[in-house]
Amino acid sequence: MDKLPKIALPAVFIIILLIILISKSAITIKSGEAGVLYRTFDNGVVTDEPPLNEGFHIVAPWNKVFVYEVRQQEVFEKMKVLSSNGLDIQLDASAWFQPDYAQLGKLHQEKSEMYKERILLPAIRSAARSVVGRYTPEQLYSSKRDAIQVEIFEETRNIVDDQYIQLNEILIRDVTLPPTIKEAIERKLKQEQESLEYEFRLVTALKEAEKVTIEAQGKADANRILSASLNNQILKDKGIDATLRLAESPNSKIVVIGSGGDGLPLILGNN
Repeated sequence: MDKLPKIALPAVFIIILLIILISKSAITIKSGEAGVLYRTFDNGVVTDEPPLNEGFHIVAPWNKVFVYEVRQQEVFEKMKVLSSNGLDIQLDASAWFQPDYAQLGKLHQEKSEMYKERILLPAIRSAARSVVGRYTPEQLYSSKRDAIQVEIFEETRNIVDDQYIQLNEILIRDVTLPPTIKEAIERKLKQEQESLEYEFRLVTALKEAEKVTIEAQGKADANRILSASLNNQILKDKGIDATLRLAESPNSKIVVIGSGGDGLPLILGNN
């Protein structure tokens, strides 16, 4: 009984030490994350091995693991830029991005966990100023927004491609112009729409007039051709045909007296 406490005390100490070591060594990488291993006594950040993937890992307690989110993320940015004629434009944009998984070690070593603030956002601002400076406020407000979005994306991607960042998309959320400029553009657009509507009505009226003229001309030509084709002999033949049809009708009473001045019979009476 005297020996039991002497044996139990070291055992308890060893168990506590093991628990501390395991708690310091056990690393769990959550879903959508990856870990960068830092070896304190072996050249620091590990860049020649794949990152630690999701799940449970045992790491020496004197080493460290820096956890990064590697799925797609979104960052918002509000910025003031100048148009081609020097007017202040407020641009609200967002970027879809994620770190380059295979180069996560180099990203941590060269850019750190602040890579969004140090690399990505400055790149977006630089690209936005460059692109917007090529357009007028009217183009920014109306017809060129999609083109501007594509150009900002391409220029930003060119900047961050070799910075271990994968840029997926740039979205222009809003373009805010000075109130006076916005009102002037809206008035101009309204006038253009009214002008287009007037031109449409005018063209429609001209086409309708042309249609009526063509129909009238067609009728006139048809009457002229018909008149030219009629002569006395044809009229006499048609009159004779009509007389014969009346004579054959059982409900008609016809009296024929002599002939008219044009040589056709005179038809008197009816049923």
